[in-house]
Amino acid sequence: MRAYLLLFLVAGAVTYLLTVVAREIALRTGAVARVRDRDVHDEPIPYLGGLAMLGGLGAAYLVARQLPFLTDTQPFVLRDAGVVLVAGALICAVGVVDDIVELDALTKLGGQILAAAVLIWFGIQYTFITWSEGQVFTLDPAQGALLTGLVVVATVNAVNFVDGLDGLAAGVVGIGAAAFFLFSFELTRANGLSHATTAALLSIALAGACGGFLVHNWHPARLFMGDSGSMLIGLVLSASAVSLSGQFSPEQIAEGAGGSKASLLPTLLPVLLPVTILIVPFTDLVLAVVRRTRAGRSPFSPDKLHLHHRLLEIGHSQRRAVLIMWLWAALIGFGSVLASLYTGPWMWSALGAMVVLTLALTFLLPKVSTPGHPAQGPLAGDGLDRG
Repeated sequence: MRAYLLLFLVAGAVTYLLTVVAREIALRTGAVARVRDRDVHDEPIPYLGGLAMLGGLGAAYLVARQLPFLTDTQPFVLRDAGVVLVAGALICAVGVVDDIVELDALTKLGGQILAAAVLIWFGIQYTFITWSEGQVFTLDPAQGALLTGLVVVATVNAVNFVDGLDGLAAGVVGIGAAAFFLFSFELTRANGLSHATTAALLSIALAGACGGFLVHNWHPARLFMGDSGSMLIGLVLSASAVSLSGQFSPEQIAEGAGGSKASLLPTLLPVLLPVTILIVPFTDLVLAVVRRTRAGRSPFSPDKLHLHHRLLEIGHSQRRAVLIMWLWAALIGFGSVLASLYTGPWMWSALGAMVVLTLALTFLLPKVSTPGHPAQGPLAGDGLDRG
């Protein structure tokens, strides 16, 4: 655990320091978020925060290569993590170009598919799906590649869609990465295996990078992650879940839940984790597509009707809206992990308390707030939804 804590701190510290460099590059290249009608920030803010986050992830990887805890384990742990960083660098580069010249949606989609193809080419893909009563469906390479591509591309776009307020995307993904680290670590502990896994390495480094970036991205933000950052962290989060599928058997994953093969949640979690953790942005994504299509518009056309906009409308301040969405992300992410690893009345009590607290803060807090005294002043946000 100390090794993982070190990687978390390294990723966070390097990201924090490189954010200043990324901001200067953005100003020199003109990668700046102009104020648009659908945005909630009221002054131009530089993009390219993804460069700093990529640097933080890379620094954590280089430190990991020097730790006996990770170097003395299976060689594929560091190899697979390196492949994910290469794919992340590729999709980050696409995002940098988009932040500077604003690429069209199909070009960005092509870059996302290419990055997913890098993962698949080097064997980072789903290999099985477990169904009821422990029944295992082994995926052939083509099926595994298709499922992997769909999950990665969907996660990348979901993170991009939720990136609409200061600190929102970084916080949601950071929480999701922390939850997945807990699942990966507890899975190895329950099976008596080495705690060194690609999934744990990537997720803890991602959580650290998000934390380091949040210092600069919290309202009022001094830098936005841009598409270079949102696509990068979406890919790394989904790739973490994919790598877990290839490094554990269905029996070992079920053993992490106390050996209960009758429960689908622990065995399906490596496939469903990006969906469960990012259920808030995924829901926002689906609602946006349906809303725009029903209105006879392109699903990629922008609007100002996302979930975070609705939270602002019902009375939450900008900062509080972000914290509420963090709470929902934590409820779903940690709730899924908790339900997959543990059983018993205490687990259900904890989940119930989390649900009640989150609902109360979401819907009751605006009603008890003092009218005419907004908590955070003028609204600001990333406003990065270009589709």
